[in-house]
This record gives sequence, C-alpha cells and structure tokens, in this order.
Amino acid sequence: EARNVNVAAVQARETQKLTTKRILPWEALLAESVGLWDVHQLLDYWNHNNCIMTSKYNIITFLPVNLFEQFQEVANTYFLFLLILQLIPQISSLSWFTTIVPLVLVLSITAVKDATDDYVSVSLLSLSADLLLLSSSEPHGLCYIETAELDGYEFCRVLDLFDENTIENFEFDLVVCEPPNNKLDRFCGTLYWRECKYGLSNQNMLLRGCVLRNTESCYGLVIFAGPDTKLMQNSGRTKFKRTSIDRLMNTLVLWIFGFLVCMGVILAIGNAVWEREVGFLFQSYLPWDPPVDNFLFSAFLSFWSYVIILNTVVPISLYVSVEVIRLCHSYFINWDRRMFCNRSSTPAEARSTTLNEELGQVEYIFSDKTGTLTQNIMTFNKCSINGRAYGERHVYGQTEFNHHCFLTWNPLADRDFCFYDASLLEAVKVGEPAVHEFFRVLSLCHTVMSEEKSEGELVYKAQSPDEGALVTAARNFGFVFRSRTPSTITTQELGKAVTYTLLAILDFNNIRKRMSVIVRTPEGRIRLYCKGADTVLFERLHSCSHDVMNITSDHLNEYAGDGLRTLALAYRDLSEEQWAEWAERYRGADKAIDCREDRLAAAYEEIEQDLMLLGATAIEDKLQEGVAETIAILSLANIKIWVLTGDKQETAVNIGYSCKMLTDDTTEVFIVNGHTVQSVREDLRLVCHPFICPQIQFHAINASECILSFSLLLDCTKLLMYLFIVVFFLWQAHALEADMEQEFLETACACRAVICCRVTPLQKAMVVELVKRHKNAVTLAIGDGANDVSMIKTAHIGVGISGQEGIQAVLASDYSFSQFRFLQRLLLVHGRWSYLRMCRFLCYFFYKNFAFTMVHFWFGFFCGFSAQTVYDQYFITLYNIVYTSLPVLAMGIFDQDVPEQRSLEYPKLYEPGQLNLLFNKREFFICIAQGIYTSVVLFFIPYGVLSQATQSNGVPLADYQTFAVTTATALVIVVSVQISLDTGYWTAINHFFVWGSVGAYFTILFTMHSSVLFNIFPKQFHFLGKAALNTLAQPVVWLTIALATVICIAPVLAFRFLKLDLKPQLSDTVSHVPGLNCVWYNYTHLCVAVLLGNYHQGKLIKPCPQSY
Repeated sequence: EARNVNVAAVQARETQKLTTKRILPWEALLAESVGLWDVHQLLDYWNHNNCIMTSKYNIITFLPVNLFEQFQEVANTYFLFLLILQLIPQISSLSWFTTIVPLVLVLSITAVKDATDDYVSVSLLSLSADLLLLSSSEPHGLCYIETAELDGYEFCRVLDLFDENTIENFEFDLVVCEPPNNKLDRFCGTLYWRECKYGLSNQNMLLRGCVLRNTESCYGLVIFAGPDTKLMQNSGRTKFKRTSIDRLMNTLVLWIFGFLVCMGVILAIGNAVWEREVGFLFQSYLPWDPPVDNFLFSAFLSFWSYVIILNTVVPISLYVSVEVIRLCHSYFINWDRRMFCNRSSTPAEARSTTLNEELGQVEYIFSDKTGTLTQNIMTFNKCSINGRAYGERHVYGQTEFNHHCFLTWNPLADRDFCFYDASLLEAVKVGEPAVHEFFRVLSLCHTVMSEEKSEGELVYKAQSPDEGALVTAARNFGFVFRSRTPSTITTQELGKAVTYTLLAILDFNNIRKRMSVIVRTPEGRIRLYCKGADTVLFERLHSCSHDVMNITSDHLNEYAGDGLRTLALAYRDLSEEQWAEWAERYRGADKAIDCREDRLAAAYEEIEQDLMLLGATAIEDKLQEGVAETIAILSLANIKIWVLTGDKQETAVNIGYSCKMLTDDTTEVFIVNGHTVQSVREDLRLVCHPFICPQIQFHAINASECILSFSLLLDCTKLLMYLFIVVFFLWQAHALEADMEQEFLETACACRAVICCRVTPLQKAMVVELVKRHKNAVTLAIGDGANDVSMIKTAHIGVGISGQEGIQAVLASDYSFSQFRFLQRLLLVHGRWSYLRMCRFLCYFFYKNFAFTMVHFWFGFFCGFSAQTVYDQYFITLYNIVYTSLPVLAMGIFDQDVPEQRSLEYPKLYEPGQLNLLFNKREFFICIAQGIYTSVVLFFIPYGVLSQATQSNGVPLADYQTFAVTTATALVIVVSVQISLDTGYWTAINHFFVWGSVGAYFTILFTMHSSVLFNIFPKQFHFLGKAALNTLAQPVVWLTIALATVICIAPVLAFRFLKLDLKPQLSDTVSHVPGLNCVWYNYTHLCVAVLLGNYHQGKLIKPCPQSY
C-alpha cells in the first residue's frame, strides 16, 4: 500500500511529503527464515495496526482505567471497603455519605489531575513511521534532518543508494531487517534490489520524531510504524520514584491500621462484657436487632462498627492533600525568576511532582563535567604538531594575535575565532608539510555539514561542539571545509579549491573512541586520516612515530593539566592493493545480516594500524558562571559532590582545582597510582588504612577483571579536611566483584570529594547505584547529555541541564534548568522549604486526626460500647474536608522558618533534612501522643463540667447533644490555635483559611441545627432544632471550651519556650536572635572564602559583603 505521510512540524514552514511502501508478508517470512525474526514475532508484527496512542486514556477508557489505577492504592481500597460496611444497617451507626462524600471528592480531584497530566504529555510528532530513506529532492540525495526530539541535535544523514529520477520505477525485491527495538543509534538490515545487496545502517533511517530541514521532499520505505517505531519503543514507563517520606508514611499508615484494629478489639471485648453483664437486663424493652442473638455476635458487629467510626485516624484526605502540596511546590520552582536563564530564555522546570521534599535531604551529588560544570562551548586553544607546541599566550612586549589577522589573510575566516600564537599562522604561510597535513585532517575527518547563507558566509552544523571547533580552527588557518556529497568532500586549501573522493567513513562510537576517513587525493593517492583519544591512537602508531609520541604525550599532559580536552591526529598511506583488499572485506561486513557491527569493528581495527602521528589538539571548555561558589556552598551544607567524567586523569584533577573541590592548601599529598588490583590495594593500605578505614580487609581478586588507578590527595595535618580521590576506570561493566565495590565505597565515602575519570555511561550508573545500595542517603545526579541518562534515572533525583548536548537528559530528568549554579537554589531554598513544609504538614495532620478520633474511643466506655458517635454525622463528614483541610494546606504550601536569603547564607540549615530530624518515627509518636492527650482533655473536661452544670433556669446540661456541640466546638478552636502556633510564616491566605475555617464551622453548625432543616428532614438531621444555639448561649459552655483550650495549649507553649531557651536549633538562632545573624553570616562567608582559596594568612582576599 502507498500513502502520503505528513512530515510537517511546528518549527517547519513547509510541508514535506513522503511516499512510503510496506514490507509484504512473504518478505517478512523470508526474513524469519534467516533467523532475524521468529514466528511469534512475525505474527505479532503483522497483526499490529499503525494506530499510535501516546496518551494513557481516551474518552471511553478513562473512567474505568483511572478508577482501577486509583484503587491500586491500599488507602482507597480500604475506604471503599468501609463504604460497603456502612451500607449494612446492623454494623454502621453512621450514614453512608460520611465516607462516600470524601471518597468521591478525592477520586475526582485525582482523576482531574491524571487527565490533565495525560493530556499535557501527549506527543504531537511530525513523522508517524520509521522510514528507510531512498532519495530526496536535494542534490546527491542528501537529506537534512533535525533530531531535537530524539537527541536535541541538528545534523544531516547521507544516502547514496538511489537517485530521485529512478524512484517512480523503484520496485524492491526484499528488505531484511532487525525486529522492532528501542536502540535509536543503530539499525541493521539489508535491501535486495536488481540482484544486488545493499547494507542498511542507522545512517539510512529517517526515524519518527525527525523534522526535515532545507529539504523540499524525500522518498522513503516504511520499515516500522505505529508502536513499533523506535521512538515509541523508547517511550516505556519510567521507573516510579518514591521519596523516603512516602516510604515512611506507608509504614506509619500500616502501624495506624494495626492500632485501629487494636482499638476495635478492645472496644469489641468491652461490648461483649457489657452485653453479658449489663445488657441482658434491658432485653425486655431494648432487644437485640436481628440477626444478633448473643453477646459474642454483638461484639463481632461492634468491632466492625468501631472500625468504621475510628477510621479517621487515617483520613482519605491525607493523600490528596500531599499531592496538592507537592503540585504547588512544583509550580514555585517553575515560577522562580531567579532560576530563569535570560541568555537562553530557559526557566527551571519541575518535571516530577513527587520528589520535592526529597530535594531537602540530598547527601550525594553525582555530576557530569562537560556541559554541566562547563559551558560546552568549545574553543580551539592549543595544539601540538610534529613535536612542537603552539598556543602559548604572549602578553609582554607583543600585541595579542586575534581574529583581525585571520580576516586580512583569509576572507572565509570566522569572525569570532581567536588564537593568540602568531607562529602557527606563520608556519601555515611558509608551507610546513606537517602543519598543512594537520589542518587537512581537521578539514576532512568529521561529519560536519556546511551551509553557505551568503557569499563567503559559512555556517557549520556539527553533531558535537568539539567537531565544530576543530573544523572552524582549520577554516581560519586556511583549510576551509566547503561542502560534501556522499562520495566527495570539497575544501578550499590556502585559497585553492580541492575535491577529495570519499572512499569510506569509519564511524566514531564510545567503544572505538576514534573516527577515520579514507579519501583519494586529487593526485590519486589513497590516505586514511584518523582522530581520537590519545590512549587509543598511540596503541596503533607505527614504530617510527615513537619519538614524536613521547614529545606529544608531554604536551598532552600539560594540556590536561590546564583542563583542556585533547585529541590525537594521525594518518596512513594506503596502496591500491591494500585498499582493494580491505574494501572487499569492508563491503562484505557492511552487507552482513548477522553480527554486522562486530564485523565492521573488526574491519576498522584491521585498517587503522601503523598510523603516523601528526600531533594533538587542545580545546578549552570554560567553567559555567558560579560553579566554584555553588560547590563551596553545597559542601558547607554537608553535601558530597562526585564528578563522573570521561576525561583523562590529569584533566579531572585540573577540574577539581578549577571547581575549588581541591585547593592549594594541601601541604602533603599521597599518590596511589597502581596498575594492578594488588598494587592498588597495597597502596591504599599504606595511605588510607591507618587513617580512614582500618576495618577494610583486602582480598585478592583476578587482576585481569579489574584494573584501577587511584590518585589520592590527603592533608595529614587536617585529616578528612581535604581528602580527594581520582578513580581511573578500566574495568568492564560486569567485572566488578562485591569485595572490590565495598573497598572502593568505604574509601571514597570517607573523602570530601571524588572524581571518577574515563567512565562510560554504564559505569556512571554503576557508581550511583553503588552508593544507593550501600548508603542510606539521598542521591542526586545532574547531567546534560544522552550519556548521562542512565545516571539520571538511577539516582533518587535526576536533574537535566538544557545545554548544548541535546535534550535527552532533560527528558529523562525530574528537574531541569540551564545552569549548574541554580542547583544551589533548588536544594537550599526550594528543597529545604519543601521538606520543612511537608514535615510540618504531616505532624499537624496526624495530630489533629488523633485528637478528633480518639474522643470516640473514650466515649465508648460511657455509652455501653454501643458504637455511638460523639459528634453529629455532618461534623464527622466535614471535619477533614472543610473545617481543618485548608489551614493545614496553607501551612504546607507557604510556610517558612527563615527567609530564602537566610537559607543561602547559612547552608548548615540544610542538615536537618539530611539527618531526617523533622519527621521520623520519634516525631510521629510525639504527634500521636499530643493528639491523644488533646482527645483526653476534650472528652473528660466537658464530661466532668457538663455532668454537674445546669442552665440559668435550672435545667441540667448533661445531655448528649449539648456534650456533642461543646466537644466539637472545643476541638475546632483547639486545632485552630495549634496550627496558629505551628505556622512560622503568615500570609493573607493563611489568615483567611485559619479564621475562615472557624467562621465556616459556626455558620454550618447553626445552619445544620436549625429548626427549618429539622422540620423538613427529621430523619436526616437528628439534632433538635436550635440545639447549637441553645448550647452556645450558655456561659458555662464557653468557660468549658476556654478551659479545655488552655489545658491543651499551655504544655505546648511551655515546652517550646524551654526548648528555644535551652536547646535552640540553628533556624531558631537565625530567625529569633538577630544579634547573632552577623556572626553566623560572616562565619559562613569565611568558610566559603577558605574553600574558594580566597583566604590567605588570616586575611580575606575578597571581602565579605557584610563587615564584621
């Protein structure tokens, strides 16, 4: 079948049209016969339709699916069970609406939230299938695509199979390919056409999510459609992350359920005893309701009745209130103007609403380097060519060399390019062969695309900033990359146009760590040009390059010490016979169906040997603004920062100094630099064992499985003040044994800072998982590239930097922003406040509900254990959703202990969250004890007073309705006064909710107890008309309420005043003792100055903003 596929995107201004064809069933059967697919995969594939649904719900399935998901929560199922019990008249003394109203309200709010999230998350993608690109309207079959939705880059892919003129007559024989999978960076297949085989790779695929750029039209063959597309295969459900408070709350809720069952059992036993000893005396005029025929069955029903009455110890509104608070905290992060980047117009974004309070408990931060700590804007800084170093910046007695020199000599030079060593340009001008060949490599060995917007105005589009910087450097030194086709590369060398025949491209990947091209020069010579990591290229050099290699290695070490990113360049001349033999093997590997990638890797390895070293490049990637200050402040907050980078060891150490993770204050340094497991362990024993970890026992393991190289910097005069490890990873992903993990972890966690270098993306995730598994600490991973995704997903909290390396890290993250320095505000302000607010919310919530519910328990001993409620049933229904819900929500959303500026000035304020001091099992039991104490006061004070009190006319006040109104009113006033004491930051909303809730209580109370409603609905409104008005008109009732309030609140006030006076916390000192603010402020800045190296010989090099 043929159909037109619309490839329009929001960013595109023109509509792209694609003609597609589908693989026939017999072709898929043939593919199965060669072992790529099995029968079940084939049938599943062919039975699929092409309908793509990125949403979880639709109009028909929303209600049943959402309700099914919500009732997966134990609490919702529990309250549904209570609702069913309330429908049994012999069990429930409460009307069914006391449970169904809160339950429906909670389910409705959650359903609206889920529907909104699902609607927002629907992806409107531009291309609904994965296409095999056949041809395009562009010359030479090029196709420019933007893959921002896949990885954030703009680059092109090249196809040289077909021409547009032949597309109308294109009739394929067979396409054999891999089954649907989620690997965006690879595709393996073979196309059979006109008795020829063509190997298919990822370079031939136009994936769903791509957008055509500068291409009028293209033609493609549909390979995967619908849910089989690679993008949809990558849209699997992300692992749900839960906070430590969530896990603790689940445990506490189970304990409360157990406590509820115990109370039900106690009251049921009391019912059995009372019915057996006393109740039988009333059988003549108060017989048991059928089917009760004995006291044991009465006790059984009484148990379930009390389970219904006492269920409010865990109110259903708890869960929805938590979600509302988290949602508001997420909006606060999104709306924070101080986390908005004006340069890129990028705001901070909370992509998850479930982890906000976890931001206030972070102990370990795992950070990428390039693009996260650095700007990822590369500049060509230095180079080494044939053993000579270039790029030293001369300032004294010489004018700095800048871009004006390039423009006068080379009209195609980039105006923004700067280089400060004029000798390199002179070497180009005089025609030094090695220098020319050096820049020729840079102009040819790459995948950059060139676009000429106007005469002489070139714009390069590169897959990485490194490639763009190197090609730009070659351009400014006279070797200008102009254009490319599938078979040629055109450059302009020193003003002369030169076209090279492109014979092969040996792709770069994280395993090879190098890239090569094979070209035929205009003179007819065949040459291989290679660039890559020095550790990889040096192993493949010809023996005659060893002298140059030794000199270049020294230069590379200097560059790494300066924090520069380095690459080595080399070449090899090939004879026609060598090329012909290798090309035949290469084509065979390229067309292979099985193990194609392994065969290609073997072919690449074969030809990339006996290379001649040309030199090395050094690219500068400057630190982002505020990185050093942010790391220093976070260190004062007792947060340990680990940097995980793929750079070499010297570069990693230099970054440690640049970021002020290391300073020059270390007076004595021990270096552990072993190349075998045994030597590393012996060095660690000598250096670390006496000071850090005497408990570590060293056990020998196979050295071939794990090779480590440690560099340990230790200040022995100040143990653990500056202890630093650089870990050099060379082990395979699954070669790490348990004992080695433990030794590494014990040593690393004793350090102030850790940098792991030469790590792969998988090893980044392994390091994070190691700390998560063995340390009871919250971890945060932050990165900006696709290679950081596994680390971000593994950590408790993932943060994505929206920078130069695409948006895959952002898409996989829980929070995102554009600058590393915003992490300080995310943790110390938003994280600390979220943790504080959630803890205060939970403490008060459990307190108020135990104070409310336990009154029923005490009343059971005075009502014959009959499951009679103390309060009016409407009060029970509205207590948690009207009278007390809004004040505690306001506190959970807006509360503060200190202003945001104080949170940044005093990083030590962050430590209570790390130690989990504000809400734990101990704090929970304190809240429960306070709630039980309040319930005792609220029951026995009114009971004792009203049992002896009379009205002014002599009528006794000892009746049920008067007691119920008095107790309920006292409860509302006590909990309102309590939340007024708990609230540390008052806003207009807090005042409105607290006092408005009290006013709403009296308004509803007088309405519900009015004579009008009682006369109209006597069965629904059981309290006599004007019961509330008559009760509250008695002065003794108000005196009782006042007495109960004082007895409940006075101990709380006394305890808090004593605690503030005898054992104040830092937050109390900051907020309540202004005279100490200056001292703490300057102490903090002094510590930061020491960490940043700005404190020398008792003097601050950079003075604090506030004087002593």
